[in-house]
Amino acid sequence: MRETYYVTTPIYYVNDVPHIGHSYTTIAADVLARYFRAAGRDVRFLTGTDEHGIKIVKAAAERGMSPKELADEVVVHFQDLWADLNISYDDFIRTSEERHEKRVQAMVRHLVDRDEIYSGRYEGLYDESQEEFVTESVARDNDYKSHISGKPLVRYSEDAYFFRLGKWVPRLMEHVESHPEFILPAARRNEVLSKLRQGVDDLCISRASEKLGGWGIPMPNDPNHSVYVWIDALSNYYTALGWPDVGDAHDGDHTRYWPADVHLIGKDILWFHAVYWPCMLMALDRPLPRCIFAHGWWTSEGKRMQKTLGNFVSRETIASICREYSVDVYRYFLMRAMAFGADGDFSRTALRKRYNNELANNIGNLLNRTLNMIEQYFGGKVPIPASVGAQEQPVLDAAEHLRDGATKLMEVCACHTYLDKVMDLVSATNRYVDTTAPFKLAKDESQRERLGTILYTCVEAVRIVLMYLSPLMPDTMAAGLAQINWKAPPGRTIEELASWGQLPPGGQTQKGQPLFPRKL
Repeated sequence: MRETYYVTTPIYYVNDVPHIGHSYTTIAADVLARYFRAAGRDVRFLTGTDEHGIKIVKAAAERGMSPKELADEVVVHFQDLWADLNISYDDFIRTSEERHEKRVQAMVRHLVDRDEIYSGRYEGLYDESQEEFVTESVARDNDYKSHISGKPLVRYSEDAYFFRLGKWVPRLMEHVESHPEFILPAARRNEVLSKLRQGVDDLCISRASEKLGGWGIPMPNDPNHSVYVWIDALSNYYTALGWPDVGDAHDGDHTRYWPADVHLIGKDILWFHAVYWPCMLMALDRPLPRCIFAHGWWTSEGKRMQKTLGNFVSRETIASICREYSVDVYRYFLMRAMAFGADGDFSRTALRKRYNNELANNIGNLLNRTLNMIEQYFGGKVPIPASVGAQEQPVLDAAEHLRDGATKLMEVCACHTYLDKVMDLVSATNRYVDTTAPFKLAKDESQRERLGTILYTCVEAVRIVLMYLSPLMPDTMAAGLAQINWKAPPGRTIEELASWGQLPPGGQTQKGQPLFPRKL
């Protein structure tokens, strides 16, 4: 059986429509899924929507709708955007689905049976924007407002159920300290450890059902209470695989994919994923995910995104960008604009500059001039190379470094470094063309064999570049590979296909439209 790879996005709240932040996480997950499929892994890619919680109840009430009506309306915006952005997910889970609700109740029942849940009374503050219980000290530090949304905290006092979170914190800390790849990037890992060392209270895991208007998953041991939204939401990563068994058709469907290889999330929900979720899994005696990767936030035009400032990168703005450039260019820019894990800024100026400099002038131009010379000097047929020499070695070295490092980089979500290696090969090949000057050699018939070697080196380097860019720009790279007449033999991994010399000589190239026409 092939090695598995399981990647997830967070499930997105349906109290608002999607924007650049949602698309960023989901495109990143799609790039990883596409890469590891090409690497020969048995991939499972999960995304979905989080439809319970008081935020949803209030947002629905403000619009005169039921929570279910709101969820059904908004979920379509996410599904349509993922289709538009060519997202290749394998499953889309909604927390209002029966398959999920039954399994959340089964998980909670297991925890009750193991005495990991007990009844008590919650008296304290609640951040409704984050669906998060907040300690008095944290509330005081943030002037009794949400540290994310800035909205005032709400004080609650009610009977509730609690998970023995504190019991598992020492074991969690040991795991985090002994597995440096468990929380990435390193700064986020240090942030979690620092907070854990300050002490962690047990977690309130229920809300009175009447306060939610019956919207939510009932506690299996007490239907007057609903399961706390983060317990509900986090469980999706496992319930979507058909665990626990509940006697329906989904039992055990895809459990071979657990543990997850990476949960991709925004840094604002790191604590829930890095503390609540692994402690729940430990209490259930289940394996922990291999990595929780918390990426940064986007600003726009140098400022925090706000609709009132006119710099909000909304669903409509994304569609406009994709019409002007392409879906693939939007995907590329998001993955290229910043180191994955850091914060980044979106601007039209930066997009156009990177498009022209990297895609049009470097990648597109390399393909175009290679095909032009092959057409002019060899009738459009891939030439036969002679033995390579010192001049070819930098190109071959760059290709080898890319091939050898790609999978390791993708395993730690270092897409920015992966792209650096791709661009290293592009730059090495462009320098090679400038140094060898094939257009001059073409004037000397005695240099025809040498000319063939140079142009084969160029077109083979282009083939490898296009293959490694395919997870980011699948449609555009497919068009480029078609121009050089490359069809990957079935059943071979990207690493095998990236071995030098795979492009057969004699194949008829077909120059098409430029992949990246310059933008003025």
